[in-house]
Amino acid sequence: MDYNQILHTLQNNIPAQIWYLIPFFLVAVVIKSAWFKGKAGEAVVNLSARLFLDKTRYHLIKNVTLPTEDGTTQIDHIIVSQYGVFVVETKNMKGWIFGNAKQRYWTQKIFKYSQKFQNPLHQNYKHVKTLQNLLDLSDEQVFSVVVFVGDSTFKTPMPENVTHGGGYVRFIKAQTEQRLSDVEAQKVIEAIESGRLAATFRNHRKHVAHVKEIAAKKSSEPRCPKCQGEMVTRTVKRGENIGKEFFGCKAFPKCRGMVGAPLLQ
Repeated sequence: MDYNQILHTLQNNIPAQIWYLIPFFLVAVVIKSAWFKGKAGEAVVNLSARLFLDKTRYHLIKNVTLPTEDGTTQIDHIIVSQYGVFVVETKNMKGWIFGNAKQRYWTQKIFKYSQKFQNPLHQNYKHVKTLQNLLDLSDEQVFSVVVFVGDSTFKTPMPENVTHGGGYVRFIKAQTEQRLSDVEAQKVIEAIESGRLAATFRNHRKHVAHVKEIAAKKSSEPRCPKCQGEMVTRTVKRGENIGKEFFGCKAFPKCRGMVGAPLLQ
């Protein structure tokens, strides 16, 4: 195939004005992508930390990928200080946000459009536990913090560690009890730097593949018809269908959603 000939043909048949618009079109596609929104949100959090947190007392480490038993986990920001280690998860979203600490899924609503997304506190839980295992720190020494950036509004009361914009800085500054000595804080920083995976394209690609694998597995599993939560396999314990399996909501008995309900009849 002669690619030069194809390019020459395109140049002769596409008006010059269209060629000038192509770069703008590509920029618009990038700006609307989830990747760009994520990076933009992280940049806002980075800037806030550098501007409003004292560098002599708070040490910012960003984009930390750590190995786990089943692959890798990536942490947006870690802030280390004598007041504790803050594990920050960033969400760049718009619209109304509904949720609470215990719900598995929160709701984003933009006009008539609604979608469920994983509770970011639950998402950050794995990050926190991975970091605790690496650093051998207690629950009192590590804080989970979620930051929403973008044009979003909380429509339900949120825990104090779920913030909007610069609110996460206020939450961090509100922690005034010393939980680590200066020597311990420095050891934490060194442990994170030595324990993290190198920021290479290969490691990033492996992490992305791991995330896609998890997402594909979750999408193939049935969702609770009542709360859209995760479901688990259960076994009928009595009646004519005893021993047969069906899917029941993981939140049972709070939620009694089922898939394969005819098995219980």
